[in-house]
Amino acid sequence: MPITEILQKNADFYPNDVSLVEINPKLEAQSKLTWREYSLIEPGTAESGRKELTWGDFDKKANRFANLLLSRGIKKGDRVAILLMNSLEWLPVYFGILKAGALAVPLNYRYTAEEIKYCLKLSDSSVLVFGPEFIGRVEEICDRIPDVKYTFYVGEDCPSFAESYDNLVNYCSSKAPEIKITDEDEAAVYFSSGTTGFPKAILHAHKSLVHAAKTEQAHHSQGRDDVFLCIPPLYHTGAKMHWFGSLVAGSKAVILKGTKPSWIIKTASEEKCTIIWLLVPWAQDILDSIEKGEIDLSEYTLSQWRLMHIGAQPVPPSLIKRWLNIFPHHQYDTNYGLSESIGPGCVHLGVENVHKVGAIGKAGYGWEVKIIDERGNTVEKGEVGELAVKGPGVMLCYYKDEKATNDVLHDGWLYTGDMAQEDEDGFIYLVDRKKDVIISGGENLYPVQIEDFLRKHDGIKDVAVIGLPDARLGEIAAAVIEAKEGVTLTEEDINDFCFDLPRYKRPRKLIFAEVPRNPTGKIEKPKLREIYCGESLVASQNEIKK
Repeated sequence: MPITEILQKNADFYPNDVSLVEINPKLEAQSKLTWREYSLIEPGTAESGRKELTWGDFDKKANRFANLLLSRGIKKGDRVAILLMNSLEWLPVYFGILKAGALAVPLNYRYTAEEIKYCLKLSDSSVLVFGPEFIGRVEEICDRIPDVKYTFYVGEDCPSFAESYDNLVNYCSSKAPEIKITDEDEAAVYFSSGTTGFPKAILHAHKSLVHAAKTEQAHHSQGRDDVFLCIPPLYHTGAKMHWFGSLVAGSKAVILKGTKPSWIIKTASEEKCTIIWLLVPWAQDILDSIEKGEIDLSEYTLSQWRLMHIGAQPVPPSLIKRWLNIFPHHQYDTNYGLSESIGPGCVHLGVENVHKVGAIGKAGYGWEVKIIDERGNTVEKGEVGELAVKGPGVMLCYYKDEKATNDVLHDGWLYTGDMAQEDEDGFIYLVDRKKDVIISGGENLYPVQIEDFLRKHDGIKDVAVIGLPDARLGEIAAAVIEAKEGVTLTEEDINDFCFDLPRYKRPRKLIFAEVPRNPTGKIEKPKLREIYCGESLVASQNEIKK
């Protein structure tokens, strides 16, 4: 049963119950930020406040957009890209695309104009839905995306090169379109990064989405009375797939547009949130604020908060020990997954296994896992190998990239590129990554992209970007920079040069040193990690060491 039918069920059974709440905190006085300075989550630029949407109106909004798409000739199998900040509009747009039989293509809101153009072309998108934060970037490429037939703008003051989403959907029927959708139909394209640093298009069927919903509900037992606080961006598989548990239960979710500890605690109290998914730095910031006296828990109602779970990066056991000292009644879980496995849940710790914090856990609901050697054979327990997962949530392929697909898909098994080992109790620990991806505060940083940017500096001879352990973010990007002969570079020089990079991509540490390369010319990143990294925070706290 596709997830569109779950939405319809909720609209039929609970039409007047609240499905979604949007909380936009009041912005404090600060210097104006461009999109390049955006953090992972940003408050909206509009007035602060609270908005809500019932299940009935959610379904009607989705139907109206589906009918708009169909009226423009969008057919089953066409691609529709979403470039929106977190908002009440995001999920109805997503479900409207699915109801039309089209494929949803969520885009990272920090993509540059050229990255947006690249992803639209790679995914064969014929429609783009975007918000006011993206006017400049879309205008920059609007005459260079000929295959995008329609550009719909969500918000006030529609630019001349687009059509007003809000005006158009008001004239469309709110009845569900008669489009037959099966679990085997293609549903969505998400983006990851390839070896070149350019995104790869990950193709998923409807069965992936519905299995993600079943998995989340099975792991965390969402009921009608639960309230899920959703903070991460909805273009991530993580945030949306955790929200799918609320969808299955027909329960309320709150979209918070900001990550300040005081905002999170205040929202949890006022909205009576029972389940909150955090990233490691957000959890650490909350604990620090409490311990510094910046947050007085006695001022809030938090007894209903039953579950705190974390994903997107390894979790230091010391963090959860601190957390449970302050919130001893909380259940805790961690989730592992990739966009290629439809986000979190293919491996999870389980709320009953808090004594194993540091592990990513065991196979999730409906999933199989194994740890393999270079020949694909399962290794002995305790030995290090590559983690492979298999289940209904595995992607169909990397769209239009057969070689990359064949590299990671083998007889239904997805080779994750993560190195792991299993302890005597069957719990899996991550110990390293085959890929060079740096996970900083739950955000993936791709070294090649940063390296390519830095190499444009006239004074740089060579550069390598690696991840360094960080107590708050898990990892930070460090650039090892080799200057040209006779050139003196300073940190100020490099930081000024990096101003054109989005803030989250800028190296947080600069090391001026020789960049070692092997005889074939490849950067010897293992050697650099050996010199500069030391042991990771998580590994140092786990019983199983790297």
